[in-house]
Amino acid sequence: MATIDAKIYIHHYKNDGTCNVKIRIYHKNQQRFIDTTHFLCDKQLKRHPHNRREFLIKDQFVKQLVNAELDGYRLAVSNLGARVDLFSADELKKYLTKTDERIDFISFCNRFIADLEANGRGKSAANYRTVKNSLVDFFGRERVFVEEINYDMLNDWEYYLRSKRVISRLNQFQVPISTFQHPLKDASIHNYMRDLRALFNHARKAFNKKSLGIIKIEHYPFEEYNIIEAPITRKRNTDVDTLKLIRDSNPVKGSRAEMARDLFMLSFYMCGINAVDLYKLRKSNIVRGRLEYNRSKTKNKRKDNAFISVKIIREAKPLIEKYVPELSIRYGTMNTLNKALSAGMRELCKLIGTQGITFYWARHTVGNLARNKCRMSKDDVGLALNHVDLGRKVTDIYVDNDWSIIDEVQEKVVYLISDGRIASESNVRIDYPKENK
Repeated sequence: MATIDAKIYIHHYKNDGTCNVKIRIYHKNQQRFIDTTHFLCDKQLKRHPHNRREFLIKDQFVKQLVNAELDGYRLAVSNLGARVDLFSADELKKYLTKTDERIDFISFCNRFIADLEANGRGKSAANYRTVKNSLVDFFGRERVFVEEINYDMLNDWEYYLRSKRVISRLNQFQVPISTFQHPLKDASIHNYMRDLRALFNHARKAFNKKSLGIIKIEHYPFEEYNIIEAPITRKRNTDVDTLKLIRDSNPVKGSRAEMARDLFMLSFYMCGINAVDLYKLRKSNIVRGRLEYNRSKTKNKRKDNAFISVKIIREAKPLIEKYVPELSIRYGTMNTLNKALSAGMRELCKLIGTQGITFYWARHTVGNLARNKCRMSKDDVGLALNHVDLGRKVTDIYVDNDWSIIDEVQEKVVYLISDGRIASESNVRIDYPKENK
């Protein structure tokens, strides 16, 4: 059982001749201290009769105040009952000192978004930042407490998002710039509400510790509020003829359009590899003619860390030599690569006489062609795309990964644009210049 008492140590004397009264928590053979607002001088203290390193409180008025604080902490520990054994000394201190702390939801969002960016998830971070900024605009302040995210607020926020509005942002010179915002439609409303719900769930996960009986965010407004269904979006895939146009296009050498063409085709050749994973690739990911990596988007959702091994076919070889690891050298962050890639895809679309194709279409195109043109099973397509499949968790315990299935999907899909040539080539060896090894 934890014990709570007051301590005044001689070595805690300040330069002004006062000493702070501290609340000591002794739990699991460890002690932690909580500062109080009480600073006492010599005439308010007396020597401890059994410990020459400590003082006792002589001032009766201060003694009553400190005893009242001790009673509050002891009552909080007593209310925990047997659960106190689940706490470490640090956790118990945090629990006792922050029980009544109000949670700043915007501050939490900022920390969460920064963590996403630090882990290379720039696109997700950007989506969440848009929602966070909208909340700041809606409330008209930078501090929003978590209890203010409630059912009534969600309805009011939806009305706000569906209305014409003017927002203000600081430009690169820290000058406020106002812009007109059009009302959002159902698809955007769905995305905003979905992302806010995700942020709220992450906050609950961070602040609620059910095993310790700590529930700091008790309410859940999304039980009452029904997020509007997203309208069916058009498929983000392209056909074989357009793929050939992209492959055979001739953008300016060294341009963003050239990079976009190369990375789009590389993603297509390598079973829809994401841009963030291309950015993170190093020569160590090339193992015996295969590209082996953990998919960033899902590695924290699977026990195998979303590991995948894809054959390096002849079409992909020169592109891998060109961009691994040059992408991470050329672009300081994943966010800057995404911006360059988006601009490059727009330039590329103009070059081939189309519009709207983004880098991510390469991944969708692999899945669509594999299923609908090559007649591969959905399980095999999902394996090649390295999807999370909650329905196969038990089966996956017994079945080893067979990379030849991915090889077959890859070969059949790439064959569609190979003009009759067999696209795949086993054990392609990449020879980097000796000075780069």
